[in-house]
Amino acid sequence: MRIIGIDPGLSGAVAILDNLKIFDLFDMPIMAEGKKNKNQLNSAQLVKIIRSHILTNDDTFVIVEQVSAMPGQGVTSMFNFGQTFGAIKGICASLNLPIFYVRPNKWKKHFELINASKDASRTKVIEMYPSISDRLRKKKDVNKADAILIARFFKECKSQFAE
Repeated sequence: MRIIGIDPGLSGAVAILDNLKIFDLFDMPIMAEGKKNKNQLNSAQLVKIIRSHILTNDDTFVIVEQVSAMPGQGVTSMFNFGQTFGAIKGICASLNLPIFYVRPNKWKKHFELINASKDASRTKVIEMYPSISDRLRKKKDVNKADAILIARFFKECKSQFAE
């Protein structure tokens, strides 16, 4: 079983697990947009990443963190976030891949990360997968750790998801 865990958002990440083994790991592919050099999702690159990791459509699952607006977050950043989330859904639909969603509090509770520091997920992943600690050495790599845990949550709790 191949699981593609996605921490959505422009600073998010994509983790590919074969059963419980980390197969590959990516920062969310982004590119500059317009004259102001703001970032946007590079959808074409995300399609390449996902397509190249499909085993079969029956044995590949996509699990995406289902997040919503947060108090104090600007309208523009929420619009951009929603645009990225929608693009991920569209990419999976066009590739005919099953997509599932999990709320942050659900997977964080499973890994005992509720009320923990943001960096705690990175520590948790390094404990589970010491061989990839060099790929998670920076604080910004917490998004990669989240994507890994999102994918692992699906594997460990697959029966909770309706197909």
